[in-house]
Amino acid sequence: MNVADLVAIDVHTHAEVSKDGHESLSPELLRASAAYFKDHPRPTIPEMAAYYRERRMAAVVFTVDAEHATGHPPIPNEEVAESCAEHPDVLIPFAGVDPWRGRAGARQARRLVEEYGVRGFKFHPSIQGIAPNDPIAYPLYEVIEELGVPALFHTGQTGIGAGLPGGGGIRLKYSDPMLVDDVAVDFPELRIILAHPSFPWQDEALAVATHKPYVHIDLSGWSPKYFPPQLVRYANTLLKDKVLFGSDYPVITPDRWLADFDKLDIKPEVRPRILKENAARLLGL
Repeated sequence: MNVADLVAIDVHTHAEVSKDGHESLSPELLRASAAYFKDHPRPTIPEMAAYYRERRMAAVVFTVDAEHATGHPPIPNEEVAESCAEHPDVLIPFAGVDPWRGRAGARQARRLVEEYGVRGFKFHPSIQGIAPNDPIAYPLYEVIEELGVPALFHTGQTGIGAGLPGGGGIRLKYSDPMLVDDVAVDFPELRIILAHPSFPWQDEALAVATHKPYVHIDLSGWSPKYFPPQLVRYANTLLKDKVLFGSDYPVITPDRWLADFDKLDIKPEVRPRILKENAARLLGL
């Protein structure tokens, strides 16, 4: 990957469909997601590579393993990693490991990094049905910290399950960033990314990222024109080296995100840090 030639690094994109057509969510959650986010194409990983290559961008790609809570098998991490390895100029593989897997998940994480070249891990506490600071996840975090790769946690409200009775069984409380603060304390060398503007806990996310040196924030999932003013203020100042561009593709396209970001009041010297430099440093590119 030639980082110097890249316009941006998108740290938050989803592999939503496998080679054999298996989808990342159960049919019920998928229908609710389509209604909430508006229906959108579900590109394969090679199609994602072509999309980002055309735009001279790189993208972190992952899926979510929430089989314990949902009963729905995930897209295999090995497939995501192998597909990304076919496009190393633009794709960076992350993995999703269900924290409920305990020590088995920790062994899986080590194998994915050492044998498949995975560069980080994605967690979605609300869909996985577990608080980030649950001790069952700690063997997994221990391995991730040891391997020196980032852990990305969904924070804030989710559109997954929105509109279903009981939200499809998804509990929003598990995505409070203050629960990730415990993880940052107990694993002080773990590189953490708090995904999304963390509605309704934006101030909490900013507090954690300001207080803990290895906690970052990605800006995915929202158009920048809807960012809370305090998020913009911190991105321009105290957190200018810890805020990352993310789109949430294919739910939100980087084209739309970047067009709205261009209109945001971000200092010229901070803009390249958010779009590329902070991510390149965090990911060791």
